[in-house]
Amino acid sequence: MTAIVLMVAVMFAQSPAERKASVNDMILEAPSARTIEKGDQSNMDDAKQVLVRTEAEWTRLWQQHNPDRPRPAIDFSKEMIVAVFMGSRPNAGFSTTITAATAAKGALLVRYKETAPAVGAVSAQILTFPYHIVAITKADVKDVKFEKDF
Repeated sequence: MTAIVLMVAVMFAQSPAERKASVNDMILEAPSARTIEKGDQSNMDDAKQVLVRTEAEWTRLWQQHNPDRPRPAIDFSKEMIVAVFMGSRPNAGFSTTITAATAAKGALLVRYKETAPAVGAVSAQILTFPYHIVAITKADVKDVKFEKDF
């Protein structure tokens, strides 16, 4: 709470131009993110990480991912999409999770985690295609980097 009050006080002490720059450099963390869809059955055969900023890009991605289901509505004036697809995996037990998305100084860093079945674990012998699609608060970023947590 003290940090929020301090941040607001600093912002009001700044000029409008400085205030705008401070807002653009703010860090977006998981609370500003919402899962659109997560699972293990996608049509993405290959591993892929993607940032989607427009309705046209969203339409293309959804057609690749799951063309048989209606595309969830996204307000691209307020949000953008980050997605991680693991690609084809030989059996059940694999998953991926976007753990954080931070934007600062014109760059977006998306952190994600991949899990695999434990060595010797019994799992269903079925091809899986794990993925996680998340909507995050729109940010003015030019660069994006996806980083896998270990």
